[in-house]
Amino acid sequence: MSFDHDDEPFHPLGETAEENYRELLEAGDYDADLGMEMARDAMRLTRGELSEAEFYDRYHEAVLEEFGEDERPVAEEVEAAREGGRVGDALSRFGLDDETRRETMKKMGAGAGFVGLGAWATADGETEPDPTVAAQADEDEDEDDDGVQWGMALDLEVCDGCLACVVACQAEHNWDEGANWMYILAYEDGLVESPEADDFESTRDFNYLIRPCQHCTDAPCEKVCPTTARHTRDEGGLVLTDYDVCIGCRYCQVACPYGVNYFQWDDPTVEADDQEEDMMFDQRDRWVSGRGPKGVMEKCVFDPARQDGQMGEEMVGTTACEDACPPGAIQFGDMNDPDSDPQQYLDDVALARALENEPDDDDLQEAIAILEGEEEPADEDDDGLTEEQAERLVQGEYGEDVSRFRLLEEYNTNPNVVYVGNEPGPHAEQVPGPVAYEDVGQVDDRISVLDEKRVDLGLY
Repeated sequence: MSFDHDDEPFHPLGETAEENYRELLEAGDYDADLGMEMARDAMRLTRGELSEAEFYDRYHEAVLEEFGEDERPVAEEVEAAREGGRVGDALSRFGLDDETRRETMKKMGAGAGFVGLGAWATADGETEPDPTVAAQADEDEDEDDDGVQWGMALDLEVCDGCLACVVACQAEHNWDEGANWMYILAYEDGLVESPEADDFESTRDFNYLIRPCQHCTDAPCEKVCPTTARHTRDEGGLVLTDYDVCIGCRYCQVACPYGVNYFQWDDPTVEADDQEEDMMFDQRDRWVSGRGPKGVMEKCVFDPARQDGQMGEEMVGTTACEDACPPGAIQFGDMNDPDSDPQQYLDDVALARALENEPDDDDLQEAIAILEGEEEPADEDDDGLTEEQAERLVQGEYGEDVSRFRLLEEYNTNPNVVYVGNEPGPHAEQVPGPVAYEDVGQVDDRISVLDEKRVDLGLY
């Protein structure tokens, strides 16, 4: 199958990343051209430059030929919507009114395919939204969705690059050296600089990017998976990989704008039989966590074992990386709950930082107590702090009008990670941080590990 496109790089990580991804695909068993083009168009799809039907039609035959199946989520939705349209037209010819026709289609299961797609063309070729579509979608969400969307608020100005989160994540999930599910990147981008790794006054002098999986609501990686291995779970909106279903085509790795996926080249250092089942299988009994077998894709999973209560109810709404973070830069919780840790943090960053820091200063302690509602503020003519003074004091110490952003928002993947602090510029480059990965028994580059093994085996 040939594809018509320009030769401009499409991946936000740049031309070098694209070249590496192509080499990765060419080292596998599946069509590299198909994987690259599907990844390109999956990102066009999330940006609104391509419709779901166009994306489905463009690759359906090629996916069937290459994999013998096309189980992409968009395939099911498009086919169901088209079938629903045909059934609806047939029922109309029997003279059924709109309400009766919709009820009949609902009983037949045809209505489900409309969710997220809207109406298809009317008889005159014009697209006409059907108000019952949104109503049906809302009804389905009320019935099937727990309303929870797990996500994070990450404070880059508080992060001190200690790598405790990386160590904790590896200890809980047993991923291979360098195939990091959690990553701390010290960077400079020409506008903001970081000091030399061995010459700094404070670890806060560095610029950091904390990089877990973004668990996008509209994930391009899911859109290219031909087998449903990469999928968004209804419970909590987690984007996961079913190791028992993954065939290792690696298309999801190319389609992710954030570079969080890793292919497992080797047999696990921790055998499946030696892992706890509660840490491997989620509440649906799908193997989505822990170190996967050789030949599958892995990434950060937001700890399903915790969120499903398999580690105890007290662990629900927590992650290993959050628990391990000394300065409280990682806040995990339900992004749909205004009272959750991340939303409370984002609501008042200065106060949240103060609560994490627990200052010894008496005035700051009084200000925090006032803003927390634990003490009554003073009137303007009385001794003590007014509420306005308390707010100014806390903001003066911990920051005011702190910026917030999501990574690569222009790709419209709707990531469920919100950052606080400086956003890296387009020319950001990694520099050595204050704590080296080898200092904490970790590796920050999987390729170096693989290359070393090849040298040891005499493959070079």
